[in-house]
Amino acid sequence: MAEIYDGLEALRCVMSLREIASLIERTAQWVSPEMFKLLPLWFPEHGRRTLFFKKNWSAPQLNTNRKTGLSIHKSEGNVHANKALTLALGLRSKQRPNWSCCHIWGIDDASHQLSNEIVMDRRFFSCVANMVLLPTPLKAFTDTMSDVKAMLRICARNLYGWPSKDHEFIVSNALLDKWSYWDSFHRAGPGRHMKSYLLASWSYHPQFGFARRRDSRQFAMISNMPAHTTPRAEVKAALAYWKIEL
Repeated sequence: MAEIYDGLEALRCVMSLREIASLIERTAQWVSPEMFKLLPLWFPEHGRRTLFFKKNWSAPQLNTNRKTGLSIHKSEGNVHANKALTLALGLRSKQRPNWSCCHIWGIDDASHQLSNEIVMDRRFFSCVANMVLLPTPLKAFTDTMSDVKAMLRICARNLYGWPSKDHEFIVSNALLDKWSYWDSFHRAGPGRHMKSYLLASWSYHPQFGFARRRDSRQFAMISNMPAHTTPRAEVKAALAYWKIEL
Protein backbone atom coordinates (compact mmCIF):
# COMPACT_ATOMS: atom_id res chain seq x y z
CA MET A 1 0.00 0.00 0.00
CA ALA A 2 1.40 3.37 -1.01
CA GLU A 3 2.30 5.79 1.78
CA ILE A 4 1.39 9.46 1.84
CA TYR A 5 3.40 11.97 3.80
CA ASP A 6 2.22 14.55 6.31
CA GLY A 7 -0.51 16.81 4.95
CA LEU A 8 1.14 19.95 6.32
CA GLU A 9 4.32 19.06 4.48
CA ALA A 10 2.32 18.57 1.31
CA LEU A 11 0.77 22.01 1.80
CA ARG A 12 4.16 23.63 2.35
CA CYS A 13 5.32 22.18 -0.97
CA VAL A 14 2.71 24.22 -2.83
CA MET A 15 2.06 27.18 -0.53
CA SER A 16 4.57 29.17 1.49
CA LEU A 17 4.04 30.44 5.02
CA ARG A 18 4.16 33.93 3.52
CA GLU A 19 1.14 33.15 1.34
CA ILE A 20 -0.80 31.65 4.24
CA ALA A 21 0.07 34.59 6.48
CA SER A 22 -1.06 36.97 3.77
CA LEU A 23 -4.53 35.37 3.62
CA ILE A 24 -4.93 35.78 7.36
CA GLU A 25 -3.44 39.28 7.52
CA ARG A 26 -5.78 40.58 4.85
CA THR A 27 -9.00 39.05 6.17
CA ALA A 28 -8.73 38.84 9.97
CA GLN A 29 -11.24 40.91 11.92
CA TRP A 30 -9.99 42.11 15.31
CA VAL A 31 -11.98 43.78 18.09
CA SER A 32 -10.84 47.35 18.66
CA PRO A 33 -8.52 47.95 21.64
CA GLU A 34 -11.04 50.49 22.93
CA MET A 35 -13.73 47.82 23.11
CA PHE A 36 -11.34 45.45 24.89
CA LYS A 37 -10.62 48.10 27.51
CA LEU A 38 -14.31 48.84 27.95
CA LEU A 39 -15.38 45.21 28.41
CA PRO A 40 -12.62 42.59 28.17
CA LEU A 41 -14.81 39.69 29.31
CA TRP A 42 -18.37 39.31 28.07
CA PHE A 43 -19.81 36.10 29.50
CA PRO A 44 -18.03 35.14 32.75
CA GLU A 45 -20.74 32.60 33.46
CA HIS A 46 -19.54 30.46 30.57
CA GLY A 47 -16.41 28.49 29.66
CA ARG A 48 -15.76 25.60 27.28
CA ARG A 49 -17.67 22.51 28.54
CA THR A 50 -19.53 24.38 31.28
CA LEU A 51 -23.14 23.27 31.62
CA PHE A 52 -26.15 25.15 30.27
CA PHE A 53 -29.19 26.03 32.35
CA LYS A 54 -32.57 27.43 31.41
CA LYS A 55 -33.46 31.08 31.91
CA ASN A 56 -32.52 32.41 35.35
CA TRP A 57 -30.52 29.22 35.94
CA SER A 58 -33.64 27.51 37.23
CA ALA A 59 -33.16 24.06 35.69
CA PRO A 60 -30.68 22.11 33.52
CA GLN A 61 -30.94 22.56 29.76
CA LEU A 62 -31.08 19.10 28.22
CA ASN A 63 -30.40 17.57 24.82
CA THR A 64 -32.73 14.65 24.11
CA ASN A 65 -31.92 11.93 21.58
CA ARG A 66 -35.00 11.44 19.38
CA LYS A 67 -34.28 7.77 18.78
CA THR A 68 -33.40 6.64 22.29
CA GLY A 69 -35.23 9.25 24.32
CA LEU A 70 -32.16 9.65 26.50
CA SER A 71 -31.39 13.16 27.74
CA ILE A 72 -28.02 14.62 28.65
CA HIS A 73 -27.07 17.95 30.18
CA LYS A 74 -26.13 20.35 27.37
CA SER A 75 -22.64 21.84 27.61
CA GLU A 76 -20.90 24.86 26.11
CA GLY A 77 -18.99 24.39 22.88
CA ASN A 78 -18.20 27.82 21.44
CA VAL A 79 -21.60 29.50 21.56
CA HIS A 80 -20.89 32.39 23.93
CA ALA A 81 -17.36 32.98 22.66
CA ASN A 82 -18.88 33.39 19.20
CA LYS A 83 -21.54 35.70 20.59
CA ALA A 84 -19.01 37.83 22.47
CA LEU A 85 -16.80 38.28 19.42
CA THR A 86 -19.75 39.01 17.14
CA LEU A 87 -21.20 41.67 19.42
CA ALA A 88 -17.83 43.24 20.21
CA LEU A 89 -17.28 43.69 16.47
CA GLY A 90 -20.64 45.44 16.18
CA LEU A 91 -22.20 42.59 14.21
CA ARG A 92 -25.12 40.21 14.37
CA SER A 93 -24.77 36.52 13.63
CA LYS A 94 -26.61 36.89 10.31
CA GLN A 95 -24.03 39.45 9.20
CA ARG A 96 -21.08 37.05 9.40
CA PRO A 97 -21.84 34.01 7.22
CA ASN A 98 -18.85 31.69 6.69
CA TRP A 99 -16.76 33.39 9.37
CA SER A 100 -15.44 31.50 12.40
CA CYS A 101 -14.44 32.53 15.89
CA CYS A 102 -10.86 31.40 16.59
CA HIS A 103 -9.37 31.35 20.06
CA ILE A 104 -5.78 32.55 20.07
CA TRP A 105 -4.36 31.18 23.30
CA GLY A 106 -4.75 27.50 24.06
CA ILE A 107 -2.98 24.27 24.87
CA ASP A 108 -0.72 23.34 21.96
CA ASP A 109 -1.18 19.63 21.36
CA ALA A 110 -0.52 18.21 17.91
CA SER A 111 -2.19 14.92 18.89
CA HIS A 112 -5.39 16.73 20.00
CA GLN A 113 -5.52 14.55 23.11
CA LEU A 114 -5.22 17.26 25.77
CA SER A 115 -8.09 19.38 26.99
CA ASN A 116 -7.80 23.07 26.25
CA GLU A 117 -7.76 24.30 29.82
CA ILE A 118 -7.29 27.92 28.78
CA VAL A 119 -10.62 28.22 26.98
CA MET A 120 -12.26 26.08 29.66
CA ASP A 121 -11.33 28.90 32.04
CA ARG A 122 -14.12 31.46 32.40
CA ARG A 123 -11.53 34.26 32.52
CA PHE A 124 -10.42 33.63 28.95
CA PHE A 125 -13.27 31.87 27.09
CA SER A 126 -15.23 35.02 26.18
CA CYS A 127 -12.29 37.44 26.41
CA VAL A 128 -12.19 39.43 23.17
CA ALA A 129 -8.38 39.72 23.30
CA ASN A 130 -8.26 35.94 23.04
CA MET A 131 -10.25 35.74 19.81
CA VAL A 132 -10.12 36.74 16.17
CA LEU A 133 -12.71 36.35 13.41
CA LEU A 134 -11.45 34.54 10.31
CA PRO A 135 -13.05 33.22 7.12
CA THR A 136 -14.08 29.67 8.00
CA PRO A 137 -11.69 27.88 5.61
CA LEU A 138 -8.73 29.64 7.26
CA LYS A 139 -9.61 28.33 10.71
CA ALA A 140 -7.88 25.04 9.93
CA PHE A 141 -4.56 26.90 9.71
CA THR A 142 -5.00 28.25 13.23
CA ASP A 143 -5.85 24.79 14.55
CA THR A 144 -2.87 22.95 13.11
CA MET A 145 0.02 25.26 12.21
CA SER A 146 2.27 26.39 15.06
CA ASP A 147 3.69 29.28 12.98
CA VAL A 148 0.22 30.66 12.37
CA LYS A 149 -0.65 30.33 16.05
CA ALA A 150 2.48 32.26 16.97
CA MET A 151 1.67 34.97 14.42
CA LEU A 152 -1.82 35.50 15.83
CA ARG A 153 -0.55 35.52 19.41
CA ILE A 154 2.02 38.18 18.59
CA CYS A 155 -0.63 40.24 16.83
CA ALA A 156 -3.02 39.97 19.78
CA ARG A 157 -0.33 40.68 22.36
CA ASN A 158 0.81 43.81 20.54
CA LEU A 159 -2.70 45.05 19.85
CA TYR A 160 -4.20 44.57 23.31
CA GLY A 161 -1.14 44.46 25.56
CA TRP A 162 -2.31 41.14 26.92
CA PRO A 163 -1.03 38.82 28.16
CA SER A 164 1.71 40.80 29.88
CA LYS A 165 5.24 39.57 30.48
CA ASP A 166 4.44 38.45 34.02
CA HIS A 167 1.28 36.60 33.06
CA GLU A 168 0.66 32.93 33.79
CA PHE A 169 1.15 32.25 30.08
CA ILE A 170 4.74 33.38 30.46
CA VAL A 171 6.21 30.10 29.17
CA SER A 172 4.36 30.34 25.89
CA ASN A 173 4.70 34.13 25.93
CA ALA A 174 8.49 33.94 26.15
CA LEU A 175 8.62 31.67 23.11
CA LEU A 176 7.02 34.41 21.03
CA ASP A 177 9.98 36.69 21.65
CA LYS A 178 12.16 34.16 19.83
CA TRP A 179 9.86 33.92 16.83
CA SER A 180 11.81 34.98 13.74
CA TYR A 181 9.62 34.45 10.69
CA TRP A 182 9.19 38.18 9.96
CA ASP A 183 9.84 37.65 6.25
CA SER A 184 6.59 35.68 6.11
CA PHE A 185 4.62 38.90 6.50
CA HIS A 186 3.77 41.05 3.51
CA ARG A 187 3.86 44.14 5.66
CA ALA A 188 5.94 45.09 8.67
CA GLY A 189 6.11 42.33 11.25
CA PRO A 190 3.74 42.85 14.18
CA GLY A 191 6.65 42.53 16.58
CA ARG A 192 8.02 45.78 15.16
CA HIS A 193 4.93 47.86 14.48
CA MET A 194 1.85 47.40 16.58
CA LYS A 195 -0.93 48.32 14.18
CA SER A 196 0.35 48.70 10.64
CA TYR A 197 -0.22 45.04 9.80
CA LEU A 198 -3.88 45.02 10.84
CA LEU A 199 -5.34 45.49 7.39
CA ALA A 200 -8.93 44.58 8.23
CA SER A 201 -9.11 45.21 11.94
CA TRP A 202 -11.65 47.99 12.26
CA SER A 203 -14.08 47.41 9.43
CA TYR A 204 -17.02 47.61 11.83
CA HIS A 205 -17.97 50.11 14.49
CA PRO A 206 -17.97 48.49 17.95
CA GLN A 207 -21.18 48.58 19.93
CA PHE A 208 -20.01 50.52 22.94
CA GLY A 209 -23.57 51.05 24.14
CA PHE A 210 -24.32 47.34 24.12
CA ALA A 211 -21.07 46.62 25.94
CA ARG A 212 -22.02 49.03 28.70
CA ARG A 213 -25.45 47.44 29.01
CA ARG A 214 -23.89 44.00 29.19
CA ASP A 215 -21.44 45.27 31.81
CA SER A 216 -24.24 46.69 33.94
CA ARG A 217 -26.12 43.38 33.83
CA GLN A 218 -23.27 41.38 35.34
CA PHE A 219 -24.33 42.11 38.91
CA ALA A 220 -27.98 41.27 38.27
CA MET A 221 -26.95 38.05 36.53
CA ILE A 222 -24.85 36.89 39.47
CA SER A 223 -27.44 37.96 42.03
CA ASN A 224 -30.10 35.86 40.29
CA MET A 225 -27.97 32.74 39.95
CA PRO A 226 -29.27 30.02 42.31
CA ALA A 227 -26.43 29.00 44.60
CA HIS A 228 -27.17 25.28 44.21
CA THR A 229 -26.89 25.26 40.40
CA THR A 230 -24.29 27.88 39.57
CA PRO A 231 -20.61 28.60 40.25
CA ARG A 232 -21.00 32.07 41.73
CA ALA A 233 -17.49 32.07 43.13
CA GLU A 234 -15.90 31.25 39.76
CA VAL A 235 -17.91 33.95 37.99
CA LYS A 236 -16.97 36.57 40.59
CA ALA A 237 -13.32 35.51 40.35
CA ALA A 238 -13.38 35.87 36.56
CA LEU A 239 -14.79 39.39 36.81
CA ALA A 240 -12.31 40.30 39.53
CA TYR A 241 -9.43 39.11 37.34
CA TRP A 242 -10.42 41.70 34.73
CA LYS A 243 -11.18 44.32 37.39
CA ILE A 244 -14.82 44.45 36.35
CA GLU A 245 -16.56 45.86 39.40
CA LEU A 246 -19.92 44.58 40.50
